[in-house]
Amino acid sequence: MRTLDLSPLYRASVGFDRLVKTLDSASRLEESALSYPPYNIEKVSDEAYRIVMAVAGFGEGDLDITAKENTLFISGRKDKAEGDEVTFLHRGIANRTFERRFDLADHIKVNGAKLENGLLSVELVREIPEAMKPRSIAITSGDKPARVLESEAA
Repeated sequence: MRTLDLSPLYRASVGFDRLVKTLDSASRLEESALSYPPYNIEKVSDEAYRIVMAVAGFGEGDLDITAKENTLFISGRKDKAEGDEVTFLHRGIANRTFERRFDLADHIKVNGAKLENGLLSVELVREIPEAMKPRSIAITSGDKPARVLESEAA
C-alpha cells in the first residue's frame, strides 16, 4: 500500500486543516474496516442527507448514535444473554460489535434516526446560520450612506 504525503498541503493552505486531516485518515483506513456494517449515503435534497445502515439483528437498545463537533459516531453492541446458547449450522447474520465514524461538513446537524426492518436511517440536514447567509448590499452614490436592503436582512 502506498502512503500519501500531505505535508505540502499544510504548508500551502490556511484554514483547511480539517480537510487535510480527513484526507489523511481516509488514506489510512483498511478495506476490511469499511465493509461492516454496509451502508448507503443518500442525498435527499440540496440541504438534506440520509445515512442508511444495514444492522440486521440489532435492536434500538443495541445501537448508539452520538454527534460530537463535526463527527457522527454510530456503534452497535450485541450482548449475549445467559442461557441463550444456539448451535448454528450456518451463520450469515453477523452480530459483531461495530463502530462507524462519519465526518460531517460544517453546519450539518442530525435531524433524527429510525430503525425499521433491520435498516437504521439517520437523517441529516444542513442548517446555515443567518449570519453566514448571503445578503445584498445596496449601492449608493453621492453623500448617501450605504445600507443593507431591508427585505434581505430580515
